[in-house]
This record gives sequence, C-alpha cells and structure tokens, in this order.
Amino acid sequence: MLKFISYFSFFLSIFLLGCSNSEEDNTIERDFNEIKTEGKLRVMIHYSSTSYFIYKGIPQGFEYELLNNYANQIGVALEVIPIKNMDSIFFDLNEGRADIIAANLTVTPERKEIINYTLPVIFTKQVLVQRKPQDWKKMKKTEISKQLVNSVEQLASKKVVVRENSSFYGELKKLNKKNKIDIGIELVSGEYTSEELIEMVAEGQIEYTVADKNIAEVNSWYYPILDVKTELSNYQDIAWAVRQNSDTLVSSINSWLHEFKKTRKFKAIYNKYFRNQQLVKKRYNHDYFTLESGAISPYDKIFKKHEVDFGWDWELLTSLVYQESHFNNAARGYGNSFGLMQFMPETGAKFGVDTNSGPEQNIIAGIKYINRLNEIWEKEVEDKQERIYFILASYNAGPGHVIDAKNLADKYGKNPQKWSDVSFYLRNKSKPKYYNDEVVKSGYCKGFIACDYADEIMERFHHYQNITQTIGEK
Repeated sequence: MLKFISYFSFFLSIFLLGCSNSEEDNTIERDFNEIKTEGKLRVMIHYSSTSYFIYKGIPQGFEYELLNNYANQIGVALEVIPIKNMDSIFFDLNEGRADIIAANLTVTPERKEIINYTLPVIFTKQVLVQRKPQDWKKMKKTEISKQLVNSVEQLASKKVVVRENSSFYGELKKLNKKNKIDIGIELVSGEYTSEELIEMVAEGQIEYTVADKNIAEVNSWYYPILDVKTELSNYQDIAWAVRQNSDTLVSSINSWLHEFKKTRKFKAIYNKYFRNQQLVKKRYNHDYFTLESGAISPYDKIFKKHEVDFGWDWELLTSLVYQESHFNNAARGYGNSFGLMQFMPETGAKFGVDTNSGPEQNIIAGIKYINRLNEIWEKEVEDKQERIYFILASYNAGPGHVIDAKNLADKYGKNPQKWSDVSFYLRNKSKPKYYNDEVVKSGYCKGFIACDYADEIMERFHHYQNITQTIGEK
C-alpha cells in the first residue's frame, strides 16, 4: 500500500525550509579541514540498482564509485549512510549526519535556499514512466504508441504518483501552469525511491510516475513492459548537495570533479551503470545481486546458522570469508592455504579440516579458530569493538606479531588497548628500529598487510550491514 504524504510531513518540510534562514539555524560547522582531521567523509546515498548495492560480495554503484574515488583522492575513509527517507535528507545534512548527499538530485532554486550544490555530475531529463499494453510484444510500434501518453497535453486528467519533496513534483506543477492543463498529482512520502515507484508502475499498482531519464532507462531494461520515451523536461543539472557553510569542501569537490569528468575512468564508470545494457541485466539476474536476491554469498544461511557460536555479526564473518577466498571453497593460496577460510595445512589439521572439507566444515573450523584468538585477546583488550581489529590482524599475521605491536605501543607510552595506537607499530614492524626491539619476540613482519586486511574487512562489513539492515526494513 502506498504511504501517502501526511499533513504532518508536509508542514515539517515547510518548517524546515522556513528555518533555513532563521536565527535558530542548527547547521553545524564542519568543512574540509574537519573532514581531513577526522579522516572520514560521510555520504548519504540511495540503496538502488545504480547508486549503491552489493554484487558478488563487493559494494558497487555509480555514486559510490565516484565518491570512493574522491575520498581516496583527499586521503580519507568513505562512510556510506543509506538514505531511508528523502523528506529529511537536507535536515540530516545540515545537522551533520553526513557531509554530502549523492541522490541523483536535480538542481532547483528552492533547494539552493537551504543547501549548496557541487558542479553537475551528469545532465539528464525527466521522463514519464508508463506501461505498454499487456500484449505489446505482438503489436507494431505504431499500435503501441497509440495507446501510450506521448505528450504533456495527453497527461491532462491522468493521475501521476511522485514524492512530495521531489523535483518531479515541481516539474509537474510547472507543466500544469504552463500548458493550462490539470495533471492529477498524487503525492507519496519520502520513504519511496524512484526505483520503487517505477517498479509499482511495472507491476500495475500505479499508472504513471516521473523519473530521471538515466534511472528510468536502466529500469526499463529490467522491466521491458515499461515505456520511458515521453520527455517532460529539458536537460537538467544533477549534482551533489553539501552544507551552505562548507565552502572549502565544495571547492575541493568541484576541483576534483572538473578534472575527473574528463577522464576515461569517469566514462567507464558511467557506462558501467547507465550504458552497458548486457552487463546491467546480467548483474540484475545474478543470485548475488543483493538488491534483488537479498543474498550476499552462497553461504548466508550457514553464516547465520552459526552466528551464535562466536558472538560476531554474521555479516562480519561473511566479510572475512570474502577477503580470504571470495566465497570459493576450492580456492588455493600462498603456502597451500585452502578453503573458504584459507587455512594453512598445519592450522587446518588442528581444527579438523583439510582440502577435502566442505564449506560448512570450513566455516565451523574458522569460527573455532576465531574463538581461540578471542580467548587470547579478551584478557588484553576490554572493548569488544576494539578487540575485533586485534583478532582480524591476528588471523592474517598470527597473534605473535600483534602482541609484539601491543608491547611496542605500551613501551612507547601509547594505549596498548587501542587499535589506532597498536596498528601504528604493527604497520612499522618491518623497520629494524621496531623488529629488533627487546620487547619484540616474533621478529620481522610486513605488518601493514595485516592492518590493511583488518581495515578492508571492517569497511566491507559496514557495507554488508548497510544492505542487510535496509532490506530488513522493507
């Protein structure tokens, strides 16, 4: 059932717009320097088939890839916050819950009253999304066209469903006024994404909606019954939103965008999500396109089944397994490591697995080994979240090297229970100053590999949780 816009949410949006210029402006002071100091860029993105999703265990999406490239360029980590309700995004931005909104936003004068825009990321038009006749495959194109809305005038007295705070609503109102017609506009809450409304058209739940052409065309590849050819606007700027007081952030983004959009890499990213129909359809129909299947890996049921055996979220174990074997139980690695958990033969034997062991046996053995590592570290590191990093690094490099790094941190007056302090010494354990130190028992180690390993697993874990939590809320 459609969640129609309530009077409360309508007046809330008016209130927020009105407060943007009031004396009680709650916009935080957080610009480029604060982001660099913290080392984290927070971005709000839609969980959708083009913006942000998990495919074969890897976070992907047009906005996600662009923002990840920008974050790498300025040397910070990227934290993705999936958008749950479009009605509150500008309020959330100004309150500091994110630094950037990347949600295929059309640049409008009204929005400029409360936020600032970057340079356009892309240009696109607004189009009408409608269903072709049920037996369209048997019909000629001219016959199909006769049964479709092909012009703005033909929309008179039709009912079109859009979000209340969307640019589509504004465009429909302009069309009514300009053409002196009465398009019936039905408003829904900001919980709906463009893709959800498009799907509702495809399934016959609503007759019409409006969407950006780039999004509509991709969705018409999934749903061939859709027609998205009727254009309702000229080309419009699509940009990212930042706070009005984030002058140096927007300057940095604009400088980067200006150059990056000239590159082959930008074109490749754009084509990957909006031009390559064969690739998009292959991804959509894959068992591990999480947006459709809800599955991250072939072994989700096993991970969930054994979650209680080791006290970690199942998505965290899933992330570790992806890092080790890309979910391939037949994988063989350096030193004859094997299976989903990539056990070395000697370690595998201690936990009852070998190259002939099945996926579940490997996972159970991995949990036992992780529990063993936890027994080592729970005596040393009280905070459970901090301890995860110590365990992950130990899984990769062995606990001896991580213990050495902890002892070095203690010797040099740092906090031996804080990963950010300990990881510095693990990263530098390939230097004689540290691996020759008297408190070091395990010697030389390329510790940066273990640190990167832990960081990558935790980053992927947060993406997995973003997706599973969003699916759980639908």
